Amino acid sequence: MSRPSLPARWALAFVLALAFPFPADALPMAGPRQQPRPDHDHRHGTYRGRVIAEVMSYLGANWLMRPSRIEEERPDEMLDALGIEPGMIVADVGAGVGYHSLKMADRVGPEGVVYATDVQPQMLRMLQQRARRAGVSNVRPVLVTQEDPGLPEGEIDLILMVDVYHEVSDPEATLRGLRSALKPGGRLVLVEFRAEDPTVPIKPEHKMTVEQARAEIEPQGFRLKEVLDFLPWQHIIIFEKPAAGDLEKPAAGDTGPEPVVEPVEADPAG
Repeated sequence: MSRPSLPARWALAFVLALAFPFPADALPMAGPRQQPRPDHDHRHGTYRGRVIAEVMSYLGANWLMRPSRIEEERPDEMLDALGIEPGMIVADVGAGVGYHSLKMADRVGPEGVVYATDVQPQMLRMLQQRARRAGVSNVRPVLVTQEDPGLPEGEIDLILMVDVYHEVSDPEATLRGLRSALKPGGRLVLVEFRAEDPTVPIKPEHKMTVEQARAEIEPQGFRLKEVLDFLPWQHIIIFEKPAAGDLEKPAAGDTGPEPVVEPVEADPAG
């Protein structure tokens, strides 16, 4: 399986432009773009030895809505496993056309809120169109940058990134913003195609191992909570923002270092 090629879809760009003529300034916008930092190699396409994938263009939006996605990714089972409850404030980061946003909106109910963020205004225009047609009013689209996730500070219960994190060009800046947006104990959920499995039919730069995810996420102030592997091709990697002073507790599945046992010398008196 591969993402759709761009040359075959230039005509689609024209159709989409006509179908969604909403001005970009109608969308909430994150803060100004930060200047590149020369001390980080991810500006040159890699981060911690991993190739950063290109952001999928809005021209491939139809791929996000493919019917086979239900079988390949089991989105409803994935969301059910996260325990999203009525009244929660959640975020779908890299929401695209809102494939998961609208499902999350149903789960949080009218008292809850779904922030649906994306770096492409064209994606958010399509999301707005879908939400209006579905009669969904608790999804708030936000146009963001890679450096500023555009979420309210300390208000979010759960942040979901489905097949998105591996495309983030400035992981450290993004993670700082996401951590700031979460409540203490709030969860950051990455759903990523399993790089440990060579049979998963997607390009290597669109996959991640759990080890790689932990190496990138945990140094930014998160703690691994749980890894769920019941999906056909993807990990569900759940991190949490610890409460103040709680970061040093062992991560899920970690037993910590082996205890040091001092040798006991025999008593010569026996």
